[in-house]
Amino acid sequence: MPEIRVTPLGAGQDVGRSCILVSIAGKNVMLDCGMHMGFNDDRRFPDFSYITQNGRLTDFLDCVIISHFHLDHCGALPYFSEMVGYDGPIYMTHPTQAICPILLEDYRKIAVDKKGEANFFTSQMIKDCMKKVVAVHLHQTVQVDDELEIKAYYAGHVLGAAMFQIKVGSESVVYTGDYNMTPDRHLGAAWIDKCRPNLLITESTYATTIRDSKRCRERDFLKKVHETVERGGKVLIPVFALGRAQELCILLETFWERMNLKVPIYFSTGLTEKANHYYKLFIPWTNQKIRKTFVQRNMFEFKHIKAFDRAFADNPGPMVSGGIAALNHPPVVFATPGMLHAGQSLQIFRKWAGNEKNMVIMPGYCVQGTVGHKILSGQRKLEMEGRQVLEVKMQVEYMSFSAHADAKGIMQLVGQAEPESVLLVHGEAKKMEFLKQKIEQELRVSCYMPANGETVTLPTSPSIPVGISLGLLKREMAQGLLPEAKKPRLLHGTLIMKDSNFRLVSSEQALKELGLAEHQLRFTCRVHLHDTRKEQEMALRVYSHLKSVLKDHCVQHLPDGSVTVESILIQAAAPSEDPGTKVLLVSWTYQDEELGSFLTSLLKKGRQLTQPPPLPSPSWTEPGLHVSTVGALSEQTLQVPSLGTETMCHVPTQAAVSS
Repeated sequence: MPEIRVTPLGAGQDVGRSCILVSIAGKNVMLDCGMHMGFNDDRRFPDFSYITQNGRLTDFLDCVIISHFHLDHCGALPYFSEMVGYDGPIYMTHPTQAICPILLEDYRKIAVDKKGEANFFTSQMIKDCMKKVVAVHLHQTVQVDDELEIKAYYAGHVLGAAMFQIKVGSESVVYTGDYNMTPDRHLGAAWIDKCRPNLLITESTYATTIRDSKRCRERDFLKKVHETVERGGKVLIPVFALGRAQELCILLETFWERMNLKVPIYFSTGLTEKANHYYKLFIPWTNQKIRKTFVQRNMFEFKHIKAFDRAFADNPGPMVSGGIAALNHPPVVFATPGMLHAGQSLQIFRKWAGNEKNMVIMPGYCVQGTVGHKILSGQRKLEMEGRQVLEVKMQVEYMSFSAHADAKGIMQLVGQAEPESVLLVHGEAKKMEFLKQKIEQELRVSCYMPANGETVTLPTSPSIPVGISLGLLKREMAQGLLPEAKKPRLLHGTLIMKDSNFRLVSSEQALKELGLAEHQLRFTCRVHLHDTRKEQEMALRVYSHLKSVLKDHCVQHLPDGSVTVESILIQAAAPSEDPGTKVLLVSWTYQDEELGSFLTSLLKKGRQLTQPPPLPSPSWTEPGLHVSTVGALSEQTLQVPSLGTETMCHVPTQAAVSS
């Protein structure tokens, strides 16, 4: 039986190191290739030995897909392709292709140049890795090979983030990566069509969270920043270079402009210029408001936000810029990275942590093991490098401006895509368990949450697409039976297979197309009665009974002794072995299966029934059911000749029709 197998190599009941191995219809696809920000040892990268322990990975993988440029989704890519060994295609969107190597180089510099790590990928490896990248457009169907195809959908979250549909024949998997179902100040909301995949693999970072109003959050954020600088404190906002940084910069820039504030705002050196360049280059990926106003005003050219000099971090008094005093106010500083696990944000935090007037605002999720996660958990004494203990006296605030979907958003996406099953990744185990139960109970969809290295196997029932002729649909609609979305409809027609394609057409059209003469199939059911009368008397008795009961039907007694009710034929016969038993042979075409089934029940009940009940649903469980040719009521075998590549079978067919 066909099946889909999924093994998380990272992000299984964990946040970070996203890497999911999917096997679908004989094809192997790896989804994301990230690093874990909470580890600096072997656990930092996924364990690729799960794919194969012998030979290069190219022989076992058909392709790799990267959902977006965050390091927990792409940070292990050069290690994977250049050090472990993979030469196949790597698919990502154009913005991800442009930004990914810059963040990988920053990551390499921190690991090698600052921390002195030896066994790490080089700048040349990053360049060689990016040569294997194939960039894709949104909604573009990319044919990886003759059978495997992928398609990207808009995910929000960060510039260039995409959800991917992986399809082989009639089987499909959708991988969300990270996504946001709520539009913000610079990006739109994630969207996917009703693709009904066999499996939806979704992130679950905020599996138990339902966020409050975005406006309330923005108001609280601005209030806390303003109050801190008014009392003489400094504000540190750790962010990642692209994404929430631009969102909060636009928010503060608008507020500063409206309030005419003179407090300096700084951003990590060089990042604003890079970010501005990429947002200009990929303006179609932003939201509608920014696209409309971009020609008149670039929202990413900030008047109040300046480049940050490292020397400012040591200045206990007023900040200076270019040798000029920047007014007598402490600053607001955006610094990277966003989880305080390394880089400039951690350096500034260490210098400002001892002053209770200062504040650090954490605007996004922090992985376990990072300094950000520790201080949000209430830890106020931190053991830093060299066993130094840092006492945290500054105020710590968490205000979620994360670009991940909350529990409501995840449920919304599952409802939008209508998958057969859901698999949760990129979340904490306890929170995943809650969301898993919610999905299963409310949406009636089976849900899985495998740990790293654990394989989930899902059997699939491949659906066969059947085209329905316009004539057949018109005939059905003419009967006043309009189709209901999501509900199956029973259509009677002829199923034709030609060149591996299936079509359902009317029997008249099928006979005409195939040049065949019509053969009619009749179904015969035996009804045994204990009666000593002769067959002719028995038939007359049946006729009289049916005539009295079925007043709205045409009942006839034919010269040969048989009885007809519309197209139903009834004959009486006596088995030679038992003269006291009579057998009624009831024969009907499949078009009259309801009437045939009803008559069979009526004859079994005999004279006890005086009024016909409503017609029952077709029943195919009557004893002695067999196929016979017209006029021959003894059991026979129907021979169907071979018709080469075209085959016609005149049988009732059930098809689902959606409006």
